[in-house]
Amino acid sequence: MGLTLAFTVSTAKADRWQLIVRTARPGAGELPILVEVSPSLPAGDYVLEIPGAPGPIIAQVFGEAGKRWLGSVLPSVPVQGTYRLRPRSSSDPTIPEGFALEPRGANIAVLMDQSLVSEYRTDIGAKPFLFPLVGPTGSSYTRAYPMETLAGEDRDHPHQRSFWFTHGKVNGIDFWSEEKGHGTIKETARKSIVSGPMLGRLCTSDDWIGPDGRKVCEDDRMLTFYKTRNARVIDFEIVLKATEGPVTFGDTKEGMFGLRVASSMDVNRKRGGRIVNAEGLVDDQAWGKASPWVDYSGPVNGKTVGIAILNHPGSFRYPTTWHVRTYGLFAANPFGWHDFGLSKPGDYTLHAGGKLWFAYRVILHEGDTRSARIADAFDRHSEPPGIDATAG
Repeated sequence: MGLTLAFTVSTAKADRWQLIVRTARPGAGELPILVEVSPSLPAGDYVLEIPGAPGPIIAQVFGEAGKRWLGSVLPSVPVQGTYRLRPRSSSDPTIPEGFALEPRGANIAVLMDQSLVSEYRTDIGAKPFLFPLVGPTGSSYTRAYPMETLAGEDRDHPHQRSFWFTHGKVNGIDFWSEEKGHGTIKETARKSIVSGPMLGRLCTSDDWIGPDGRKVCEDDRMLTFYKTRNARVIDFEIVLKATEGPVTFGDTKEGMFGLRVASSMDVNRKRGGRIVNAEGLVDDQAWGKASPWVDYSGPVNGKTVGIAILNHPGSFRYPTTWHVRTYGLFAANPFGWHDFGLSKPGDYTLHAGGKLWFAYRVILHEGDTRSARIADAFDRHSEPPGIDATAG
């Protein structure tokens, strides 16, 4: 799918591999990658020997759903070239342990170097969500309410739970709010939980259930957390599947992939909060507009920080329209065209047995949009390098 890069490999011993990076787009900042490889490449941790890189570049090879994958973070130096890919050994410099995904009852805690980054929550509310969402400054960048009550936070819209995916009109059923008669998204399977030095990954399946208890559709979702040196990067992919018959996603602004930023970041508080999209539209001007990315920045615990959402070019109806509000709601919604002032309806009917793919990269960063170089991050994400692994 769109966030993965396919390449072929040749059979070779574990210490006889090369990684070839070609047609790499220049740009600042690190580049997380996740690529499918041949089962011939043994699972384990590898070192990429890239001249000029700030320390060893680790590649993590793992199995998932009958396939083999390589995850890494390419450094912010020119990366086009051929590099040795060798198994990590005890003689390599010690690096922090990376990600550990740990079950905590119904939930999954996501730890990086033993510190909590987030928790995937299924124990409360009408849908799975992530909370907290800890950025590189060590603070959570999303609102705590209604999971926790913190002084000074807004307490409106209790269904806006930190970081989520849902929609307000699915075959006429409201899965967005938690008002009477709402739908519920229930996890049915945890298909993969991956921990390792460069990434943590969670893959689940979920049923969308109406208030009458009948299933409306299903989803498969994949959350990947990358070990970057500066910003925190999370890839969110989801496949919606019309397993029970046709599914109509209605034209409503109440959707779809959403965050509720920390209340201190709200533009309405006039403390430095700011919304910026790829076209340079700011604050209220960005609402309802189609754009490849949007960044919401502002103060959290005395530091200027931000959350950027990048819409992947392969995602349904790219570039998406945005339900992003100056009071703190930050959502990508490709269906709310009537509310957004478009001339044609935004509803869409997925035929029985059909699938829709949505993908977003979330970047938690320090500084404002310009200093975090979000435009560069999108360019490198949307045009990833060609990559091959071969026998060395």
